[in-house]
Amino acid sequence: MASSRQDRPYDVVLLGATGFTGALTAEYLAGAAARAAAAGEPATRWALAGRNSEKLAALAQRLGVDVPLLHADVDDPASLRELAESTRVVATTVGPYIRYGEPLVAACAAAGTDYADLTGEPEFVDLMYVRHHATAVENGARIVHCCGFDSIPHDLGALFTVQQLPEGQPLRVAGYVRAGARMSGGTLDSALTAFSHIRSSAQAASARRKAEGRPDGRRVHGDRGVPKHVGGAVGWALPLPTIDPQIVLRSARALDRYGPDFSYGHYAAFRKLPMAVGAGVTLPSLVLAAQLSPVRKALTSRLGSGQGPSEEERAKSWFKVRFEGSAADGTQVVTEVAGGDPGYTETAKMLAESALCLAHDALPERAGQLTTAVAMGDALRERLQRAGMTFRVV
Repeated sequence: MASSRQDRPYDVVLLGATGFTGALTAEYLAGAAARAAAAGEPATRWALAGRNSEKLAALAQRLGVDVPLLHADVDDPASLRELAESTRVVATTVGPYIRYGEPLVAACAAAGTDYADLTGEPEFVDLMYVRHHATAVENGARIVHCCGFDSIPHDLGALFTVQQLPEGQPLRVAGYVRAGARMSGGTLDSALTAFSHIRSSAQAASARRKAEGRPDGRRVHGDRGVPKHVGGAVGWALPLPTIDPQIVLRSARALDRYGPDFSYGHYAAFRKLPMAVGAGVTLPSLVLAAQLSPVRKALTSRLGSGQGPSEEERAKSWFKVRFEGSAADGTQVVTEVAGGDPGYTETAKMLAESALCLAHDALPERAGQLTTAVAMGDALRERLQRAGMTFRVV
């Protein structure tokens, strides 16, 4: 596997560190390195990469770290090949990934280098499977997309919920997402880009289905769902058409632990009906606005990529995902995944811990395009729990 290639100069390289979320990820890696040193643990050999050496140097100085600064440009395939061949894991925050991501995925697949990103773009993920999964399998690279709020809490949360239910039975799980936070500029740009690619995204999904196939002897399917009142701690629930349920279902197809017949529904949760109605109007409006280039550009310019809230604002942000699971024998379980600021602080933490997990932990011998649950599973969940995220049975 790529992670066993100890002869490479670096364990982890972070590309895109001078952006807002990238800088938070670099800060987290610096803190992780300091904590490991204080505990007498083996050091992670890490580096920062980007196209602007002055900005990289300024970031390293601000963080007080003495790490290598590598040149890498998404428009320079040769620099990406050199980068991929120098490290065991690359983590990247350079998006929207449909515009900038493929050259690095290709380089990592060819070099047998593990890869982690923050994409939430279904079209990009499907195209990367069609174009680079086979090469990654051949060379032992683990290509792991969606290593931030899209989609770690939902993917690992669904797995955690399934693990509380009996084995070998049909299982149903529903996830209800609630958050109090500001959307990042990069997330908005990626979302609007994805909304504007509806037709090409459908084509990419079709191509993936033909290439991927489905598990033999098992059924895995999504619950399309309808707006509804669930009551209790959930309140009003609206189907949430993000990439998250797609990731959960891919994990379920890959792992027998999800049972012979597994279904998953994904919802946004609101305590009050007016909030649910407002969200139900806003999402279609954004989809419509994304079809018009001038409107799309105007929206993204209001919350530009590389910008984000203050530390005080992030400290007030939070997320909770409630999972309700049931088995055919009547067993029921409720679990919760919770953390702080989802769009920035926790996303940086999740990406950094994913990269460290790929670099250092004993993981299943798998390769190709994998979900976080399939590639890392409990090892990553345990890391995130130690880092302050909670996974609990309610």
